[in-house]
Amino acid sequence: MFVTVKKLLRNEDGATAIEYGLIAALIAVAAVTVMGTVGTNLSSTFNTIATKL
Repeated sequence: MFVTVKKLLRNEDGATAIEYGLIAALIAVAAVTVMGTVGTNLSSTFNTIATKL
């Protein structure tokens, strides 16, 4: 039983998967933030053009 516990403690596959998951989550948050900002600016630009037409 102790051998199995030692193997589980040495195994780093789960930690690597968690790290990749955290990186993916941070990229997703950054992408949503940037897309929201770009969308707002783009909407403002189109409204300005529509007003001037």
